[in-house]
Amino acid sequence: MDSIGKITEDIINRSPFLRESMTEGLINISALARKIQPEIESVIGKKVKEGAIVMAIKRMSPGLYHKLNIKIKNVLGELGDFIVRSNLSDFTFHNSESLGMKQSELMRQLNSEPDAFFAFVRGVTETTVITGDKYNGLIEKLFANEKLITSTQDLASITVKLPRINIEIYGIYYYILKQLAWEGINIIDVISTANEFTVLVSQDDVDKAFKTLMQLKRGF
Repeated sequence: MDSIGKITEDIINRSPFLRESMTEGLINISALARKIQPEIESVIGKKVKEGAIVMAIKRMSPGLYHKLNIKIKNVLGELGDFIVRSNLSDFTFHNSESLGMKQSELMRQLNSEPDAFFAFVRGVTETTVITGDKYNGLIEKLFANEKLITSTQDLASITVKLPRINIEIYGIYYYILKQLAWEGINIIDVISTANEFTVLVSQDDVDKAFKTLMQLKRGF
C-alpha cells in the first residue's frame, strides 16, 4: 500500500494550479490537509491524522516542478514579437467531401490580396475558417451549401513568436493560457505551429490580452 506521503503528492499533482501555488507559498497547508483528508482516508482505508498529512505536504520537494518553472520563465522571457490582428471572424463547418474544395477556392481568391489573413483548422468532424470580417460575404457565398455549426464576428488575434527551444519544454502553453484565464479573458480559438502561438479573443478583450502577454514576457 502506498504511504500517506505518496498518496498526498499524487492528489496534489492532479492540479497544476495547486502545485504551483504551493511552490509560491500561497496555500494554507492546514486547510489543504483538511480538504484532501477524506480522499486519503478512502484510499488507505482507515482514519488519518491531519498532522500526518500536514507533515507529508511540508516534506514535498519542489523538485521537477520547480526546475520546470524556472525553464518556462526563461523561455517566456525570450518571447519574440507580438502580432495583433483585429476585425476577424470565425466560422466552423461540419466536415464534408466538398469542404476541401471550398477551402482551396477561398485560398486562391485571398492569395491575390497581400494583406489578407486567413487560417484553417481541421478537426475530426469539423473545420474552422478564420479570416477578416470584410470577407464574410465571400465565405458565406463559397460555403453556402456547407453545414455551418457556429460563427463569431468582431474578434482579434494575438500571435506570439516562441523561441525554438519551446518544443523541448512542456508547460509553455499551460502558462500562457493560465495567465489569460486568471485575467478573465475568454479564448475563442487557438492556433499553433512549431514556433508560433495564436489566440483568438473578442475584440473587447484584445487590449487586456496583449497587456497580459507582455507581462509574461517581462517576467510575470
